[in-house]
Amino acid sequence: MSLLNSTSTWELGLSISILLLCAAITVLFSILKAKTPKPVLRPDSFLELSLSHKTQLSPNTALYRFDLPQPTDVLGIPIGQHVSVAAPIGSPPKDILRSYTPVSDDTSPGHVDLIIKSYPSGNVSKYVGQLAVGQTIKFRGPKGAFRYTPNMVREISMIAGGTGITPMYQIARSIVRGRANGDKTKVSLIYANVGPEDILLQDELNDLARKDGNFSVYYVLNKPPPGWAGGVGFVNQDMVKQNLATPADDVKLLICGPPPMVSAMKKIAESLGFASPRPVSKLEDQVFCF
Repeated sequence: MSLLNSTSTWELGLSISILLLCAAITVLFSILKAKTPKPVLRPDSFLELSLSHKTQLSPNTALYRFDLPQPTDVLGIPIGQHVSVAAPIGSPPKDILRSYTPVSDDTSPGHVDLIIKSYPSGNVSKYVGQLAVGQTIKFRGPKGAFRYTPNMVREISMIAGGTGITPMYQIARSIVRGRANGDKTKVSLIYANVGPEDILLQDELNDLARKDGNFSVYYVLNKPPPGWAGGVGFVNQDMVKQNLATPADDVKLLICGPPPMVSAMKKIAESLGFASPRPVSKLEDQVFCF
């Protein structure tokens, strides 16, 4: 009888231990699941996000922070790609789409940051510029032919104008952050603007250059202040030759800016020996225009 009681007690203890272990595993799984970032962006449906902060960077350009549904959520956008933002324009309202590259990425959960310049004739940019904190706008994506992967080439050269700096900054920051994981890509950037007040993300770019010996930035201003040490006027062939990589099979040139600038840079690139850019860029192209 005592042996039977002893066996029953042992079985009961085992059952309780198994139940406690299962409960612990369930709790642990729930905690891990709650902390795992969840991508929320979808290419086939809109996501409505609320504006939480607006930081003025220049008279007509601001950084807009939109909150994601949960603090642990991430947008879910590959480095080098962009999002579509939809604004209801007209009467009756009709969604008008514009593409923007976030300057934040999935290493910063809970929000997405966009830098947008508001143009008087720009329907979407003007609409975003008039948003008040708490108001919402719709996002969809990701989209775009460029998708950065570590060490895809030996060196990436970049030419940016104005808000065209956003994909360049996103890519360069990802490369510098990836040094710890073996990304050896060298990055050289020419960044052109009208005046010093138009230079976006200058502190962040300078910080990258200070921290990383394989990242360099050369500023060009059309209307420089007295004592300006950077480039003056428009980006020309000599500036590109002196500050960017020589064309090679393991070198890629990225261009983003106003259409007239992009057109001029394509011609300069071709004259220096880069492959002739296609009207619509593909990832494998030596010269990629966003």
